[in-house]
Amino acid sequence: MKPITRKEELVMLTILNLEGKAYLIAIQGHLSRVTGRAESLTSVHLPLSRLEKSGLIVSQLGGATAVRGGRRKKIYRLTKEGLEALNAYKRISDDLWDGLINGVT
Repeated sequence: MKPITRKEELVMLTILNLEGKAYLIAIQGHLSRVTGRAESLTSVHLPLSRLEKSGLIVSQLGGATAVRGGRRKKIYRLTKEGLEALNAYKRISDDLWDGLINGVT
């Protein structure tokens, strides 16, 4: 399993939540709403770059729009490996929380 940071985990979960509409600005906005703190574009872009380099996410260019001056959005999605990494981290987190709840320390 490739190690991921907490921020990378949040970005990956956001990509899943946005269901095919995960581009930089949408990810930033969603994360800001969910966390209750203003996320900068850089704080989202850097994890996206690392995740893409590690093969946990992939991107493709969407269609050009007049609103964006003819530029295309870069849409992100998780790879099979990315989904497996998220599931593994969820299992680890659940096990750790279950240990606290059941009095195991």
